Amino acid sequence: MMGVFMLAVGSSGANAQGISGLNVSAAVKAVEAEAAGKPSLAQAGAVLQKAVATTTAVTLGNGTIYQSQPATSVTVKLNNVASEAAWLRSAGWQLYALVDRFADTGDALDEQSRCIAVAVYHEARGENLEGQLAVAKVIMNRAASGKYPSSWCATVKQPWQFSFVNPRSGAFPYTDTNSNAWRKAVAITKLAVANAVPTLSNDVLWYHADYVAPSWGRRLSFVQKIGTHIFYRA
Repeated sequence: MMGVFMLAVGSSGANAQGISGLNVSAAVKAVEAEAAGKPSLAQAGAVLQKAVATTTAVTLGNGTIYQSQPATSVTVKLNNVASEAAWLRSAGWQLYALVDRFADTGDALDEQSRCIAVAVYHEARGENLEGQLAVAKVIMNRAASGKYPSSWCATVKQPWQFSFVNPRSGAFPYTDTNSNAWRKAVAITKLAVANAVPTLSNDVLWYHADYVAPSWGRRLSFVQKIGTHIFYRA
């Protein structure tokens, strides 16, 4: 189970009491059983909330759970993009559904992740989602390879590597952050950074559009064509 309880002590002065009826194991099994029917996050939360009989409680340092006042609520919070996406994928969610989910979370990207999202937006917003994810992966692979700058932003801004970047200043062109294409690029970036969805292997460092034939492509090993982009490894 990928969720964690957000447990808070109530404002009353009642003494803590042990809870014998909080059956977390049963809750987990209930949620796993629902997975076969491809539940939504709301359904998962409802199943878990019912199983633990809605309580407000506090967890002590030794892991013991105590109730602080009459039961009022339980909030289920999934740990992060990686664990949530893993749970949803096990429940049958496809990439398009994950993108829609994480496009709406409102989580701000840090500077480095934003550089990937900008690259996905300008390089691949006309591609399918698998193609957009592959572009994000190539940027991450390059930064980790030792053959390119070690940060994602420096990799994207490296002169003459990505056609949308000004090769002299490293400046990005205008990005419409109110567009659906940007929402998708942000979600794709979150999934790529979390390594939440299988895509290209770590040694894939190059790609080009299928309507061009750069000479360097002949020196590399073809890996896969995704949408209009052809991907290579050394």
